[in-house]
Formats: sequence, structure tokens, C-alpha cells
Amino acid sequence: MAPEALIIEDDTVQREIFAQAVTRAGYQVTCLSDGAQALEYLQNHRVDLVVLDLHLPGLGGEHLARAIRALPHLAQTRIILATADPRLAETLQDISDLVLIKPISYVQLRDLAARLAP
Repeated sequence: MAPEALIIEDDTVQREIFAQAVTRAGYQVTCLSDGAQALEYLQNHRVDLVVLDLHLPGLGGEHLARAIRALPHLAQTRIILATADPRLAETLQDISDLVLIKPISYVQLRDLAARLAP
């Protein structure tokens, strides 16, 4: 069975690129565009990888990343932060596995996601 990934990105084009790259890395992918919806989803699902934009409607990515780390069933979940805000990303390095500064290439995300697969 393929590992599970959740892409949380409000930009439609970015979300599709991220989804294709992570799918190519061997994951089964679910995509959401709202932070509050993502938190609700994560409270009821176990995922292996989250690709997380920091600036989201509903609930910001910073709060969502901290919530993921606080959920016991997601203790092994890898988080890749995807943002255009390098200063904010720097403050969140301790709760993420990788920080990628946008623009992020398809190949870069695909290869990094593959390396993080369980």
C-alpha cells in the first residue's frame, strides 16, 4: 500500500504541481486548500507526509503545523513547509522536516518527497 500524503495549498496551480510531484514520488495524495478543513481532516486521518503552505485561509500554516505535531497519531508524519516567506519559515524549522522556499520545482519536491517516504 502506498504511503499517504496531504497537500495543503490554496493556490490552484501550485497545489496541482505539488500533487503531481508527490504522486510521482509514490504517495497517494489528498489535496485541500483551507487550513481549518485540513485540521479537521488530520484529526481523523493518518498521513505520512504533509506539504504545507504557510499562508492559508481558515487557519494559517504555522498553527496547523503546531497542531499536527500535537496530535499523537501523527507523531511520525513528515512536514514539508512550502512558502515564499523565508523569515517565517526560519522560525518554524524546529517543527518541520524540510522548508522549501517558493518557487519550488516539480523535480525538487518529487525527489525530496521520495526520500521522506516511510
